[in-house]
Amino acid sequence: MVNYNLLSNSNQKTWDKILAKVWQRSHLDFMLLCGILLLGLFGVGILYSASGKSMVLVWHQAANFGVAFIVLFIFAQIPASRYRPLVPWIFGMVLLMLFAVVSVGAVNRGVQRWLNFGLVRFQPSELMKLAMPMMLAWYLCNKTFPLRIKDLFFSCIIIVVPALVIAKQPDLGTAILVMATGGFVLLLAGITWQLIFGVSFLLMTAAPIVWHFMHDYQKMRLFSFWSPENDPFGSGYNIIQSKIAIGSGGWFGKGWLHGSQTYLQFLPVRSTDFIFAVYSEEFGFIGCLLLFAVFAYIIGRSLYIGTHAQDTFSRLLVGSLVLSFFTSFFVNIGMVAGILPVVGVPLPLISYGGSSLITFMASFGIIMSVQTHRKLIGS
Repeated sequence: MVNYNLLSNSNQKTWDKILAKVWQRSHLDFMLLCGILLLGLFGVGILYSASGKSMVLVWHQAANFGVAFIVLFIFAQIPASRYRPLVPWIFGMVLLMLFAVVSVGAVNRGVQRWLNFGLVRFQPSELMKLAMPMMLAWYLCNKTFPLRIKDLFFSCIIIVVPALVIAKQPDLGTAILVMATGGFVLLLAGITWQLIFGVSFLLMTAAPIVWHFMHDYQKMRLFSFWSPENDPFGSGYNIIQSKIAIGSGGWFGKGWLHGSQTYLQFLPVRSTDFIFAVYSEEFGFIGCLLLFAVFAYIIGRSLYIGTHAQDTFSRLLVGSLVLSFFTSFFVNIGMVAGILPVVGVPLPLISYGGSSLITFMASFGIIMSVQTHRKLIGS
């Protein structure tokens, strides 16, 4: 007599093994992927409200997220060791694209940041957020620690040259993030406190020179940071309206699609740079804590992967990518809340846009690759 229960259990175990094998070969980290997808859902929901219920914008962002996920999947398939010989070529190609932007880049709202290829337009400066840590990790992975002065000098050249080209576009916010990403690699590689204090002193002494070369609107942003009330309808308008939106949310917010600052159109660039103000008004302090918890989960899981990487190149690369993600998050929240100057940095995986989204998803693809391509010691 046939035991159908036994056959059913056997078939179920076979399918479970097949699915487990397929998932293993996908080289995706389940825990990290869950956090990313959850944050993406947050982003689509907030964007729908921030855009005034524009389904066109939502579908565009959904398409961007789909393309970005494909990029994540492709990057996750490549072992970190395979990236190493390609890193100088990748960095050089992105640097050439940055120089191309200065000469033939597309201009929008008075800034020249994009390369236009007809149907496709993107910002090479976003790609530098990925190419920079890869290049520094490649250069420093075989160096002795703490770093020697010569290694530090060449590392600074690698950081400063693309940052200056990006600042020329002008895009000071991205230039600062690129420099910060490079700085994270140096910190992870190991530099002495004397060098840290020395570089900090040099940056402070160079401040008057930097001020001289800044554009007028960038100077006005700094003035409005210190006292936005001095120009409430000009340079201080954005931050004043953002603070009103955040404060009016209270503990539990006004509810999804019920933000008055959004629907009365007081809040500027609410789909991109100031989208967090939209979220704060609608979901309040408790909602913000929930969003921060998702970001913290993604950052924590990524740091765990970085600390368990099996070579110096992977550890430096993952650590810098995670800290770059955190910095973008921190700077955006800080400028929207008024504790940092407005520098035009999007909220990662939340703000509308394709270039930044694809760059961050590529970063997470690399992080997943480091985790899923680990070799078992002694196997």
